[in-house]
Amino acid sequence: MKIALVSPYDYAYPGGVTSHVSQLANELRRTGNQVHIIAPCSSDEAPTDLPFHRLGTPVSLPANGSVARVAIGARLSRDVRETLASGAFDVVHLHEPLLPTLPLAVLRSSRTTNVGTFHTARRSALAYLSAKPFLEYFFRKLDGKIAVSESARDFVGEHFPGQYRVIPNGIDVEYFQRRRTPIARFQDGRLNVLFLGRLEKRKGLSHLLRAWGRVREAVPEARLVVAGGGRALNHYQKFVQARGSDDIVFTGPVSDEDKVRYYQTADIYCAPSTGGESFGIVLLEAMAAGTPIVATDIPGYREVVTHGKEGLLVPPRDAGQLAESLIRALRDPGARARLGEKGRETARRYDWQQVGSEVLDYYTETIHRRALLSRLRRPRFRRVRRVASGVAHLLTR
Repeated sequence: MKIALVSPYDYAYPGGVTSHVSQLANELRRTGNQVHIIAPCSSDEAPTDLPFHRLGTPVSLPANGSVARVAIGARLSRDVRETLASGAFDVVHLHEPLLPTLPLAVLRSSRTTNVGTFHTARRSALAYLSAKPFLEYFFRKLDGKIAVSESARDFVGEHFPGQYRVIPNGIDVEYFQRRRTPIARFQDGRLNVLFLGRLEKRKGLSHLLRAWGRVREAVPEARLVVAGGGRALNHYQKFVQARGSDDIVFTGPVSDEDKVRYYQTADIYCAPSTGGESFGIVLLEAMAAGTPIVATDIPGYREVVTHGKEGLLVPPRDAGQLAESLIRALRDPGARARLGEKGRETARRYDWQQVGSEVLDYYTETIHRRALLSRLRRPRFRRVRRVASGVAHLLTR
């Protein structure tokens, strides 16, 4: 197939949707498909070796407790029309298809099979509620609808009812399982608890820092490693310095390659997010690396971690229970080994080869369904439609 993957977000900035699009594109290409990526991009350098269509100028907007860099541009609609006309795509696959402005411009102009993937499970539905009358037109132009998790499906389905196929995010399991050289500075005999992610409020680092005092008292040889960057980095560093904590280390942002090394160096990966996570992709990465999990019991995380199997789940914003679970895991190396092994096993279900195959099957199914519906709309099928409607009425009386 010739496939266009559309992302609303600045392709030069790391993020869950951008990573998903990039890895899905590579998997689709690996299986012999032609893949193009359509997205805004603030970098002048080519962001991928795939055909890339840079459309729109990225601007920053607050979204779901974070900041989203989405596209604007006076020529955006014209550029979209020209790109779609020159591509002759079999499938246009839009990620977050109801976000402004690029996905809406693509949906308005696309005349081929449109598939949308919904990634987000927001805590607030204000945007959908306020724009629903306007967005319904674009929603109807989707021939197929995917949600990355049940929580993402439930969120969007509440406002835009329809049939959604749940196909999860994927990871390159072999990439995270392949053994790397550990981070030398953390190989000194201490037990390492890793927090890795953007330093945003909803990621819950403040609750982990509040829990850490109890952890340190119970397990003096434990160390907290905070890997990641963000506007709040200086705030958290000052918070720790004011308390004189020398067992909390901030590394700043880390590369993708070093991320795997941090997972494999850690004794526990801790994800204390407070909500707004539609899927636990970072949990799967750590699990594939064999790292046991301590995370919050929120819908997106429950989809990949079962309490007591791959990790321990605690109520969000509960520093006391978070501390207790960390202490329990740190004191029990046998339990950590069992959790880590089960995590490796569970992560295999989310390998990109499996996920990419499900996406391709859904493309084929959607193309055939769209073609059938198109034929049934022709005048000579009116009698068939009337008969089918009558049969359905009799069967459902």
